[in-house]
Amino acid sequence: MNILDYKLYYFLGAGGIGMSALVRYFNHYEKTVFGYDKAQSNLTEQLQKEGTQLHFTENVELVKNICLQYKKEEILVIYTPAVPQEHQELVYLKENGYQLQKRAWVLGEITKQFKTIAIAGTHGKTTTSCLVTHILKTAGINCFAFLGGISQNYETNLLLGDASDKNAFIVVEADEYDRSFLTLHPYIALITSVDADHLDIYGDLNSMHQTYTQFAEQVQDGGFLIVKKSVDNDLRLKNKRLIYSLNLDTEYSANSIKIVDGEFCYNINSPIESVSQVAIGLPGLHNVENSIAAVAIAQQLGIKGDVINKALRSFKGVKRRFDYRVKSKSVVYIDDYAHHPEELKAAINAAKQLYPDKKLTGIFQPHLFTRTRDFADDFAESLDLLDICVLLDIYPAREKPIAGINSQMLLDKMKITEKFLVRKENILDFLNTYPPQILMTLGAGDIDSLIVPIEELLKES
Repeated sequence: MNILDYKLYYFLGAGGIGMSALVRYFNHYEKTVFGYDKAQSNLTEQLQKEGTQLHFTENVELVKNICLQYKKEEILVIYTPAVPQEHQELVYLKENGYQLQKRAWVLGEITKQFKTIAIAGTHGKTTTSCLVTHILKTAGINCFAFLGGISQNYETNLLLGDASDKNAFIVVEADEYDRSFLTLHPYIALITSVDADHLDIYGDLNSMHQTYTQFAEQVQDGGFLIVKKSVDNDLRLKNKRLIYSLNLDTEYSANSIKIVDGEFCYNINSPIESVSQVAIGLPGLHNVENSIAAVAIAQQLGIKGDVINKALRSFKGVKRRFDYRVKSKSVVYIDDYAHHPEELKAAINAAKQLYPDKKLTGIFQPHLFTRTRDFADDFAESLDLLDICVLLDIYPAREKPIAGINSQMLLDKMKITEKFLVRKENILDFLNTYPPQILMTLGAGDIDSLIVPIEELLKES
């Protein structure tokens, strides 16, 4: 069956950033969409406004009543690996023979009708995907996009194009978790980084690298593989590829990098057409590097330097990626999704670079017991870059607790003197007691529920 031929689409974990883009896709084609998520959020509220029928407690009777209105072959159940195997609705749907597919399979099916631009890597996927999409839209190229964050330019994680155009492109994040990206066979593939992550799935870094190599080999004949220099060193790829870096001797790189009025300004070297006097309003050299990768993709599609320049200058970034929430003379508050040691390092260093004379307070919510266990020393080292660190309890997501793995363990490994373990409900009291100069909230769990309360507190003060 074609992915759009089902009568009912039932989502388990509908409120996730990746899942919600699929929900919106089927809503766009006026399909009947129901879903479950364990928590209400701004995103689930938006989905409900857009017509999705959602509920937030496990309810087998409700699912049974919904499904009995259709033949089994007319129903597609889409679930995220974050849903636990003992979830009552999941158990019922499995035991009763409904077709269950992971989000990755569904995305793979959707991409088959388009020229796919797949962006992979431990870090940088979302910003680069949003940036590539914005360049394509600026150039007037017909494209769809499934994004792992809310684009500030378009206020959504799903962009739609004209599906009747056989030359339409689709930009997707190629997620390495659960080897999801192996459902993709892209026309253009980009790999931004291959730092260790998801070792609960892969076991070790070597196994993860082997899977990235397999993904790289799935690029279509006549397509393009683009990788960062460090990725090329780690994977030792044999297939033809283009290589980029920040400032090394590679096909794509930057030179004359400087900060002017809070923006990075630089030139991009290219074997096709160098792009001069680029300006991007995103902090951190890692975002300069992301923009180089985006330019490499754009140029394979024939987009000219003046259009690229215009797109980079007008790019507003991604919500929860170095997202300014308060910016006044007395206090600056930045929210960031960073949940891996390298991401934390990049975000914290970017803030310190912009505000070298101010005291930096970070509130971090570790994400997953396994990730905290596997990278405890690296997390401590990254968090030691802060002047004041506040740790929340670990956000478990799909996992059960692991003995001895908790935020206190992480706190004990840190070397800075001003470090605190604070419960989520006590954060506002803490900030009243220790008013910040520069504040960052960091993490991928439900720390985003603190953003608006913190914003309101700081604006009042």
